[in-house]
Amino acid sequence: MSEIHRRGIDVRELDTVLAEDFEFEGEMEFSKPLMLKGKFRGEVRATSDFIVAEGSVVEARIEGRVIDIRGKVVGNIEATERIDLMPTARVRGDLTAPQVVIEAGARFNGLCTMYEGDEV
Repeated sequence: MSEIHRRGIDVRELDTVLAEDFEFEGEMEFSKPLMLKGKFRGEVRATSDFIVAEGSVVEARIEGRVIDIRGKVVGNIEATERIDLMPTARVRGDLTAPQVVIEAGARFNGLCTMYEGDEV
């Protein structure tokens, strides 16, 4: 039986939470875990975790360590560790990571590439 990790997120443990009324277009770069609850268009480059909260809308290319999607994303997602698509996730774009978890209820349209170690 496969092991599925349903994890709740305690926003108090995150360094940055961008609220529901946040709307931004451009480029985001960060090195500490960040949760987006609003809308963003552009490009995301992270060396840590990025969480797209339920109700969020992101139109962007996303790079990060662990990418947790609970909202809507249009764009390609690349993670160095794992991509999690939670039941409320709606993703249109390609996924690239060593590990990809797609939970029941999530919607994904695109290609999925999983690799080991340094192979990309």
